[in-house]
Amino acid sequence: MPESRVRPEAAQKKKLRRLEQVAEVQREKERVGRPGERRWVPPVFISAMLIGVAWIVVANIAASSIPFMASLGQWNILIGMGLIAVAFVLMTLWK
Repeated sequence: MPESRVRPEAAQKKKLRRLEQVAEVQREKERVGRPGERRWVPPVFISAMLIGVAWIVVANIAASSIPFMASLGQWNILIGMGLIAVAFVLMTLWK
């Protein structure tokens, strides 16, 4: 069976509809966000890691001379390890 002819106006409308759909998909992708928009992650996880390590080192070396660290006792290790764990979790967000 022969294929019917498409009117030029209908072909133009179809083409415009397809272009609008492609443009909508592009806008949706831009709105969701690109991986490069997470520039805050590396400085935050590096800072958390360094603060955690420094917390543990200071707690082991000078906890007796720092009043609030002396009162925390062994919780200092948990605080430092918690900061290091937060840093590792933040590393998974970096793309």
